[in-house]
Amino acid sequence: MNPSVSTLPDQAPRWRLKPESLEAKELASATGLPLVLAQLLAQRGIATAPETRDFLVPKLAHLSDPQEIPEMRQGIDRLFQAVDRQEKVILYGDYDVDGVTSVALMHLTLKAYGLETNYFVPMRLEEGYGLSLDGLGRCIEEFGKPDLVIALDCGTTSTGELQWLADQGVDAVIIDHHELAPEGRPVCTALVNPKQGDAFHYFCTAGLVFKVAHAMLRERRVEGYDLKESLDLVALGTVADLVPLVDENRLLVRRGLEALGQTSRVGLRALMASSGVEGMLQTHHIGFRLGPRINAAGRLDKATSALELLLTEDRVFAAERATLLEERNRERQAVELEVLQQAEAMLEEMNLEDAPAIVLGSREWHPGVIGIVASRISRRLHRPTILVAIDKTGMGKGSGRSVTGFSLVEAIDVCRSHLVRGGGHAMAAGISIEEEKIDAFRIAFSEVARTVLKGSDRTPTLELDAEIELKDITPKFLETYMLLEPFGQKNHEPTFLSRHVMPRLPGRVMKEKHLRLFLDQYGAQMDARWFNAPIQNLPPPPWDIAFRLQRSFFRGEERWTVVIEDARTAE
Repeated sequence: MNPSVSTLPDQAPRWRLKPESLEAKELASATGLPLVLAQLLAQRGIATAPETRDFLVPKLAHLSDPQEIPEMRQGIDRLFQAVDRQEKVILYGDYDVDGVTSVALMHLTLKAYGLETNYFVPMRLEEGYGLSLDGLGRCIEEFGKPDLVIALDCGTTSTGELQWLADQGVDAVIIDHHELAPEGRPVCTALVNPKQGDAFHYFCTAGLVFKVAHAMLRERRVEGYDLKESLDLVALGTVADLVPLVDENRLLVRRGLEALGQTSRVGLRALMASSGVEGMLQTHHIGFRLGPRINAAGRLDKATSALELLLTEDRVFAAERATLLEERNRERQAVELEVLQQAEAMLEEMNLEDAPAIVLGSREWHPGVIGIVASRISRRLHRPTILVAIDKTGMGKGSGRSVTGFSLVEAIDVCRSHLVRGGGHAMAAGISIEEEKIDAFRIAFSEVARTVLKGSDRTPTLELDAEIELKDITPKFLETYMLLEPFGQKNHEPTFLSRHVMPRLPGRVMKEKHLRLFLDQYGAQMDARWFNAPIQNLPPPPWDIAFRLQRSFFRGEERWTVVIEDARTAE
């Protein structure tokens, strides 16, 4: 079964156009910006001309004092002690993009101070997420007993493991952004985690390591070490980890995308070449090209493959390792497709009308891809979805994705009696569950969803940020519009509405499911793409269209295209 022709029902979204606000009109008057742009800024909480300037043209000089982050002082004091005493240090990171980039940046920072570190990333299937006794045991067996372990993108909830380290006489510094453990702060020299305070909760670990490096360099400058050059790694980790692109995150990613486009890291250059990334980099290049390839190493193989690629200075090795990640990514796609096909076959046997949530499990599924598949099913059916990969012992590892208005972590708390463990965030979470308890968990989880999500919540809504005519999408408009970038979480890419647009049909069909065509509205014309278009069931023209504006580069030339999200016969 090809998922592109699945018989699962598609959810037609409701359209909701956000109203123009008085604040937007006042901002347009104060700044001279077109009303549409002022409306987009007002939706982001921008109210004054100075705020507009700072948002559209943010500066690194405006970065906050890194000492405002909880336990930063204790953290850098312990790192300087390790540097001064030339201690044995192990960097212990997670296997996703945020974890890998965090380890790379911490390694390079301490190396600039003259301290060589050992780095370790656990194997997903054998040792699981985060600090584990199995992982720590292999780590110490490989490198010997360290003086200090720096846990990156993990460790906040590893109370037992950190107590074990302390009992061995090993210090620990944790740099992490995950939620605090219910039992409180773990035993460690420093827990550099914004969740201990009221601010900076938007940072991922790559951003936090940047702040740690910034704090260190403010106290001890290193000749020839330019921290701005590390922003390519920060952008990779931040975008791939789907944290909010607000405040300093947005600034770091904007400057990081510029640094990524000009990076001198031979590994990143090789990865960009193998994945077809060129021109002016945008967040979607990380989200859909670079990030998945780095993640593929940790999903199906060893994440150290990706880490070594980021750190290598050998062009031949970089090319070989980039090729390996490309192969792993293709393998990941094949495994993902197989799991998706099997999950869709299960769903076709279900009464989806009476299923407010989806919980599926199988012994045939690879735990490294179930989160991706859960995300695809959740988006398509607009329901909270958890997929569980069950191992040969009957223990299941599940990964879930949610919809707006339904907190997975709160639902998991309600259903915790059916689980071995579970936790995460509102929109993404993980569980461990015994195979025989999956049915009971499905019933309990679905009952929570039935209570929280009303009938209207089960229909996706397409939010339209502003109405615009094609004639108003001028070079001057686009010049300011692109300053809204980078787009991502909490700074979403705007979706526009245009009415009474005439498509030039039949257009050109690409790969049997995408449509390329030209649009005409009152004499103004634009090139357009409609991905996964209903080729055999296009609405009669003229159309009202919901669309995004996509910037691309071809042979060095900037191009803008209308990307249609949905279209209906004009009212």
